[in-house]
Amino acid sequence: MGELRTRRGFLSASGKALAAVLLAPSAMAQFRIPEKVPVLPLPEAASPSGQLYRQALVLDGNSMPAFGRLCCNEKTDGLLAIVRDSGINAVKTTLGSFNGSFEDAVFDIADVQNLVNRHPELFIKVTRHDDLERARREHKMALIQSFEAASMLEDKLDRIELFRELDVLVMQLTYNRKTPFGCGCLDGDADGVTPLGREAIAKMNTLGVALDLSHANAKTTADGIALSTKPVIISHAGCRDVFEHPRNKSDRVMKALSDKGGVMGIYMLPFLTEDTRQPMLADYMRHMTHAINVLGEDHVGIGTDAPFFPYTDEDIRQQQKYTMERVKQGMAAPGENRPYFIPDVNTPLKLELVADAMLRQGISERVTEKVLGQNFQRVFKEIWTA
Repeated sequence: MGELRTRRGFLSASGKALAAVLLAPSAMAQFRIPEKVPVLPLPEAASPSGQLYRQALVLDGNSMPAFGRLCCNEKTDGLLAIVRDSGINAVKTTLGSFNGSFEDAVFDIADVQNLVNRHPELFIKVTRHDDLERARREHKMALIQSFEAASMLEDKLDRIELFRELDVLVMQLTYNRKTPFGCGCLDGDADGVTPLGREAIAKMNTLGVALDLSHANAKTTADGIALSTKPVIISHAGCRDVFEHPRNKSDRVMKALSDKGGVMGIYMLPFLTEDTRQPMLADYMRHMTHAINVLGEDHVGIGTDAPFFPYTDEDIRQQQKYTMERVKQGMAAPGENRPYFIPDVNTPLKLELVADAMLRQGISERVTEKVLGQNFQRVFKEIWTA
């Protein structure tokens, strides 16, 4: 998703209205509340995965949106302590939500700067690729500003340069629906990048903005990879050959991405599995291992697109309301009838549990470190150097 404005920033609505909307054809008739699942114990700090995790550059290619609003929460001190102890060195945070205006994006940019100004001991705003390694070295979290939609750009190419000057380093051509630049994943696979989209890609390449094709349909994704003169990213998606879903990417698209030098992050969304159950770590690892086999070890990362903080019962109740609003706006994808998390990695240390699972499956420490962050670090260096 990547659209939640804050940890508890779901839109409100009455339960009666919610039930009516969830009966619509585009959504499941009932929002599935998962049974409580015990969180797996974390690996010991002295274990191979624990040691590796604490030494590696750990980067989440799509984490909690509007991260800058953290400083305005009544629970700020506790949340900041969780950030500090998470072991994550960098996150890509979405600005402007999934349909935000120009003004929404500007406000979110200001919030990021405010957070960094208030807590320089914890956060770095990324303005260049060296900031990623600096965050690891200084035990801080680097915030990569990004757009997940194109609504704040409207059809104005000059806004790409304006926002690049404000350190927005990752942008998409489209969210789930068509835009002036391309076609989203919920509008079929017939249409691709538009003439204006071609110009947008060229401008992003020139300015050193990473082109993210996570929400694009198959043709727009293929067009974007082919048209870009630099590697592109798919910051958060799953593998369509593991589970058929419009937000997941086919082997053909994934191979084209790796041939261009790009990186794909595997998300922790419900779209990893059928909509009758909550995905678990084992399901996530099926997508991860498939991606490594198809893309190669240098082109896979992690883009959780899941809440940074552990999900609670209250979060699940609030998501019911949020889902209603997405359905009303025609933005909800199939399978948005479940919370955005994997129960057995419901912890800020979820990426450490992924590292542990990779090592247990026989994936080497070298490859695990690449997936944890080195691959995204490498591709961002190639893209951001204009």
